[in-house]
Amino acid sequence: MLTPRRLAGRLLTALGTLAFVLVLNFVIFRAMGDPKHDLARNPSLTEAAQEALIRQRGLDQSTWVQFVRYLKDTLGGDLGTSFITNRPVTEELLTALPNTLLVVGVATVLASLLGPWIGLLAAWKRGRARDTLLTQGSVVLYSMPSFWLGMVLIAVFAQWWQLLPTGLASTPGSTATGLAHAADVARHAVLPVATLTLGLLAQYAVNMRSAVVDTLREDYVLTARAIGLTPRAVRRRHVVRNAMLPVVTVIGLNLGFVLGGAITVEALFSWPGIGQLTMEAIHGKDYPMLQGLFLLSSVLVIAMNLAIDLLYGRLDPRIGD
Repeated sequence: MLTPRRLAGRLLTALGTLAFVLVLNFVIFRAMGDPKHDLARNPSLTEAAQEALIRQRGLDQSTWVQFVRYLKDTLGGDLGTSFITNRPVTEELLTALPNTLLVVGVATVLASLLGPWIGLLAAWKRGRARDTLLTQGSVVLYSMPSFWLGMVLIAVFAQWWQLLPTGLASTPGSTATGLAHAADVARHAVLPVATLTLGLLAQYAVNMRSAVVDTLREDYVLTARAIGLTPRAVRRRHVVRNAMLPVVTVIGLNLGFVLGGAITVEALFSWPGIGQLTMEAIHGKDYPMLQGLFLLSSVLVIAMNLAIDLLYGRLDPRIGD
């Protein structure tokens, strides 16, 4: 397990990375263009309204003053106001985040359970028909772009068989509440969840198979077999636990990246989450929203890195020595 000293080191590293992200988050979007000029392109605002908005948001101040204000507001939980909706960015993110977490969370859980299991089944019978079928199938799924896989699922299950809706988070005009509303949302979430699950599952299966094959060559596995342990005991006690280390890393990191990477899936299915919010912010050059989205994704990746470091110590005590 991690010693207190190493744990403190991990925490300081995470805080240092977060500090770097805060600075980069301010610089990178101002390097893309001047927010004042983008406000001036809005035909619905008069010149007086534009000047008032610029003063209100502090865009007429020096870069240093803007940076200090940005840090103060961000640390206080104020991520600014959206240029497009004129609503606080924090409110917009809190509205969209649950929808994304629903899809990404369910997909991650399913893929994290099924992917390693498929990889283990393939590696345990490596070189045989089952290994070939599972491995080649996983590679094919892994190589498919998510938007293309999503379109295939829409064509089959929404257009051909007409079993599921093509998009949105609920039926337009529906007045259902309670369990009926939850069932409606779940039905609309099936295809986005399936699209993300299949891609992640394939990646985890391929990684798990590779890790298991490498682990089976280790001396301690050969020794366990030589002393008479059953194949099930060898697999449970010595193979799975050690082979899961690289897979856990991929799963943890993916949770942060998938939130940002779900853009294409959410856009394809018109799912009102973080991905769709990102697309709208990019098209509208909504700098405060883009800053908030970048910060949210970065914090999630940093948090997942820290969680994986801590989990590593539980899976393999040697790492904390």
